[in-house]
Amino acid sequence: MTSLAPYDTLLLLSFGGPEKPEDVMPFLRNVTRGRGIPDERLEAVAEHYRHFGGRSPINDQNRALIEALTAELARRGDDLPLLWGNRNWDPFVTDTLREAHANGARRVLAVLTSAYSSYSSCRQYREDLAGALTTLAAEGIELEVDKVRHYYNHPGFADANVAAAVQALQTLPGGAHLVFVTHSVPDAMDETSGPDGHAYTQQHRDLAAVIAEAAGREVGRAVPWSLVYCSRSGPPNQPWLEPDVNDHLRALHAAGVPGAAVAPIGFISDHMEVVYDLDTEAKETADEIGLPFARAATVGTHPLFVAGLVDLMHERAATARDEAPEQPHVGSRGPSHSVCPVGCCRNLRAERPAACGADWSPPAP
Repeated sequence: MTSLAPYDTLLLLSFGGPEKPEDVMPFLRNVTRGRGIPDERLEAVAEHYRHFGGRSPINDQNRALIEALTAELARRGDDLPLLWGNRNWDPFVTDTLREAHANGARRVLAVLTSAYSSYSSCRQYREDLAGALTTLAAEGIELEVDKVRHYYNHPGFADANVAAAVQALQTLPGGAHLVFVTHSVPDAMDETSGPDGHAYTQQHRDLAAVIAEAAGREVGRAVPWSLVYCSRSGPPNQPWLEPDVNDHLRALHAAGVPGAAVAPIGFISDHMEVVYDLDTEAKETADEIGLPFARAATVGTHPLFVAGLVDLMHERAATARDEAPEQPHVGSRGPSHSVCPVGCCRNLRAERPAACGADWSPPAP
């Protein structure tokens, strides 16, 4: 047995994305299933993917992360298989877990490609895991799946983001601001995120403050910062988190700010929201108004981030063995939970079972 016992298999659980133009609309229908969104509205989002040849960057980024994690695991002597499953496109998580069981898996440890608490960034993944486990149980397949804790404030994630922010700031005039960006969500989703509400925005702000302070030490000055949002997709009458990154860039320019380093801390790699919403739209806005602009890298396969994820796997394995491992973290909020409390990040549309939670019981085959 390895130091990752009692787990026998590892899973990278991600969002998924199209690989070719004909995948785009079926993928978007999967993402929005049950929400009654007509194809006409999906077409506007589809154009973002077609701008890049109908292929999402997320798949190759997941492949690169799996390769980096596999190398780090091997360096530490951990020889568990590391599999990849998606919520919305091939390889679907149900198929991945079915194949894992056929190859001997019985207890799986999952790492989500999302660092924060909210319905869309945590519970929805857990709901899809529960759906997969229920489907497999009906086939007579019994599996147990746990997950690592939210890692937004793990030092590996934070330090990799600090390095990226510093590199971006160093390309801009002195006095440039840090503009931290994450995916906008409905206000109501933020209000119900985490066990006490507003965890999504509070976690981002706590991390942003840490990064800005550390970056300021590196560049030798205090760095003003703000948290803004991208990729709003809801109806106009539904309140979503604001301000939008483009509106904020215009406001900074109007206030005489000499430059903006845009740091997409809400994403672990260059998702479509990064390469289109920031590298294309936000860059066009900055160019239009004459605001010096730099986009900080996402953590991607940065060695600090990769090592941090493996640290989190070991931490969760130790907890599963009833040990009390250290839980390193930065900021003021303390380490997050790996077993989500009852009602955490509620689904506001419907009640659905969610795995890896205090109220979850694996279905009997």
